[in-house]
Order: sequence, then structure tokens, then C-alpha cells
Amino acid sequence: MKGKVTIIIGGQFGSEAKGKVVSFLASEFDIAVRTGAPNAGHTVFKDSEIYKLRQIPATFINPNCVLCIGAGALINPEILRKEAKRTKTKSRLFIDPQAGIIEEKHLLQERGLIKKIGSTGKGCGAALADRIWRKDFKLAKDVLKDFQIGDVSEIINNGIDGGKNVLVEGTQGFGLSIYHGIYPFVTSRDTTAASFLAEAGISPRLATDIILVIRTYPIRVAGNSGPLPNEITWGEISRRVGKKVRETTSVTGKIRRVAEFDIKIVKKAILLNCPTQIALQFLNYLCPRDENKNNWESLSGDAKKYIVALEKDLGVPITLIGTGQSNEAMIDRRNEV
Repeated sequence: MKGKVTIIIGGQFGSEAKGKVVSFLASEFDIAVRTGAPNAGHTVFKDSEIYKLRQIPATFINPNCVLCIGAGALINPEILRKEAKRTKTKSRLFIDPQAGIIEEKHLLQERGLIKKIGSTGKGCGAALADRIWRKDFKLAKDVLKDFQIGDVSEIINNGIDGGKNVLVEGTQGFGLSIYHGIYPFVTSRDTTAASFLAEAGISPRLATDIILVIRTYPIRVAGNSGPLPNEITWGEISRRVGKKVRETTSVTGKIRRVAEFDIKIVKKAILLNCPTQIALQFLNYLCPRDENKNNWESLSGDAKKYIVALEKDLGVPITLIGTGQSNEAMIDRRNEV
């Protein structure tokens, strides 16, 4: 019997708390593959420590999970080495020989994009451009000789054939797709489930679950990062919550832009990705008295009413509900809906 393949994707403009969802589910997977590049950070809370990961899969908290970085990913060697050391995962990390390498020249080439489109300036677009032009572009097999290099597509597919459960950890959000987002205020790659599978080296026919992660108040990164319908301030959210609330990005540390919930972008994400379930995060911003609750029965009537109505409108079951920062602040309805 083949193993299951689950894909985690963002349904808005990134920072939907995908890292929390991945770490919450980590114990259920035997193999995890990170896609994307170091311009996206996934935050994980473990043993009172905070890990902001830009290369290592967030499933690292499961010591039995084999960790992979796929052929379609981009790697900053300095960041990778720091994360591998801090997470103590080098012995179970496999990097595809064809994963791309970001060099200093790529960082320098992107400086002008920081102000122009709110880019994080981490060299990802410049590196991808060099890869496409076949222009003095280095691969993991050329640079990361101190790591385990292996064909990740073979590792994953052999695992699936052997009954292993695989997690594909997508990065960023659907609204940042270079094809389907609001160009030019997009990232340098596609951010759909199909593209994440391609980066990992898995056939779409093997996909079992697609979990779309969304948040009650969508965000964009700081600066001139593109349209954000019904943008509001963190001061207004703080007033609604009853305490000071403000978020910074895990990659640049800049204050995020924030807005009211926009169902249009979520419905477009559903249309193009066909998720099997939705993980709704930051319910505590919308319903402060439900902060840190971890079961459906304890939720307030207002929270339940909101979730049921949203679920009906979207036509996809809302199975995971985040009510706070920690992994424990999650309501799991997968066996109920």
C-alpha cells in the first residue's frame, strides 16, 4: 500500500502560519521535503524555543522524520549550515544534487527590488534567472560537499512505494505566485500545489491531501509590496484584541502590512489548488476570548458561527484552527468534518 502525500500551501500572501501547521502535523510523517528558497521563513515553537527556518523542513521536531530539500529549491549555504547546526539535523538531511545555490552576487543584484516591489532581497530571483540562462550557476552537488547529497525524488518516491507518509512543505502564499499573483508584486516562482510537487519530484497523481493555510487577517511584507485590499493598522487590531498586537516578518524583521479578511483571494486559491481541507489560523485575533483554546467544544458561539459560515462559503472543510502561538493552541477537527 502506497504512503500518503500531503502538501501544505499558503492561501493568501504568505505568513499564514504554515510553519505552525507543519510542526503540529510533524509526528504523522516519515519524510518531509522543503521547497522554495530562503526568502520565506517558517516559525516553529519547540521546548520554549523559537526556530525561524528558511531552509530546514519544519518537521525537524519529529526525530524520526527524514528531511529533504528538493531539486527545485534554492539554498543559501550559510543559512543552511546555521540551521542544520542549530536543529542538529545534518545526519538526517538529504539535499538533491540539482538544488540551486544562491551566491553573494545574487544578493547584490536584488538590492534595487527591495524598494521597487517590497522584495526581501535574498537573491532568489537573480539566482533563478541565472539558472534559466545557464549562466555560471552552481548546484548543490558543486558546493555542499559537507552534506548528504542524494536524489530526493528517488528518496521520496521509493518511500511512497514503501508505505511512507510524505509531507511537501510549500512556502510563501498563493497571492505571490509569479503567474497567478498581482504582477509585478510577486515572488520569483509559482506558489501552487502543482509547482511544489514539481520542485520535490512527485507526480500530481500521488497527492492525497492538500491543506490550504489561511489567516483571519491576511498580511503582506513591509514596503511597496503590492495591493492589499482593505488594509488596516496593527493599532486597530490591537484595539479589537484588547492588547498590543504587531507582527514582523521572520526573514527581514520588518513590520508586516495587515488587512481585513478578503475572501476573493482565498476562493481563487481554492479554484487553482483544489484543497482537501483548510487550516484557519489566528482565530484569536478575531475572537480574543478563544485564545489558546484547543478543542471545538470550548470555543465561543461567535467563533463557531464564524467558522461554520466561512466553511460553507468556501466549500472546503476547515479542519485545523489556530488559536495562539504554540502547537498546543490548535483545534484538530479532521476526524469530525
